[in-house]
Amino acid sequence: MPAPSPLDVTLQFLKDMEQMDYDAAMRWVADQCEYVNPPPLPVVYGPAGVRGLLEPFFAPTLRNDFQLLRQAVQGSTVFMERLDRHQLADKWVELPVTGVFEVQDGKITYWRDYFDAPTILSQWPAG
Repeated sequence: MPAPSPLDVTLQFLKDMEQMDYDAAMRWVADQCEYVNPPPLPVVYGPAGVRGLLEPFFAPTLRNDFQLLRQAVQGSTVFMERLDRHQLADKWVELPVTGVFEVQDGKITYWRDYFDAPTILSQWPAG
């Protein structure tokens, strides 16, 4: 059975993350995956690093809505423009994001999100 396409892997990963199903999402992340965000967020590696960064950060989130605006695929690289929406206890927070994913053998080996960090951090609960 062939590995799913890079686009299929990326879409399923984002769907699992939207549901905050970390166990399902991490099965799409390679052990050597490098996940890069704008400072002040750190660069992390592998499923444990990705989960260790995102799960506590999204703890105050009641619901996610990832709106996929544009996508392009070239070989093993997937580009995705998104509007990430997060429902908190008292409001929705929206963040325009562009993500770049490299996928090899059905796993994400590189993930970089481009966004304005102060846009999200200034609206996020302290924690």
